[in-house]
Amino acid sequence: MKRRSRTFSFQKFLKEVGPQRTIRVYQGRQTIYSQGDLADAMFYIQSGNVKLTVTSRSGKKAVVAILGRGDFFGTGCLAKQSLRRTGAAALTQASIARLEKGVFVRMIHQEPDFARLFISYLASRVGRIGEDSLDQHFSSSEQRLARVLLRLARLGEGRKPEPAISAVSQDTLAQMVGTTRSRISHFMNKFRKLGYISYNGRLKVHGSLHGIVLHDWRPPRTGAPGSPREIRF
Repeated sequence: MKRRSRTFSFQKFLKEVGPQRTIRVYQGRQTIYSQGDLADAMFYIQSGNVKLTVTSRSGKKAVVAILGRGDFFGTGCLAKQSLRRTGAAALTQASIARLEKGVFVRMIHQEPDFARLFISYLASRVGRIGEDSLDQHFSSSEQRLARVLLRLARLGEGRKPEPAISAVSQDTLAQMVGTTRSRISHFMNKFRKLGYISYNGRLKVHGSLHGIVLHDWRPPRTGAPGSPREIRF
């Protein structure tokens, strides 16, 4: 008997699931859902980038994540959250698939390959959240910015990096890092002078930026290994 492939194609599933899923293209800054909305569906990013934000009762807003192609969001509905704890908006033009909660739960029960894929993805996200929490307590804002830039460029994640991430402003970076825009500008200029990033119409992030996270402040050698990744600003 021929063994079943252990590779689950989410793109193929989206074509077969029918009317219980919708695919919509959002423009940059367009709201996908707001904090406090009913949590009744999951989302999958086919292309583009999405920003997740939290707003406090006093009106202070923080960017908690920037997600890209292949990422899921709205996962709180699986944990029986009745309302959205974050807001989500397209950072760039983005194609987003929306699946009703019941469809997603059925997939997990009926598709073991997908269940393994999704559990692995959630474990990775939980680990990332843990790193972010440690960053906020033990890392300087300079180190937090370095980690954010590396993550946006997807350097060191073991995933295919995006060729560019557009429309990530210094204001957004400041909200993610938890500092002021002027400090972000200061650090970006410092990174550029040290050779960790470079500008040529677009921002290029070099693998040597890992040295900031690892407390290694030696300027990178010319021709150091690690190809740069582009981020549009």
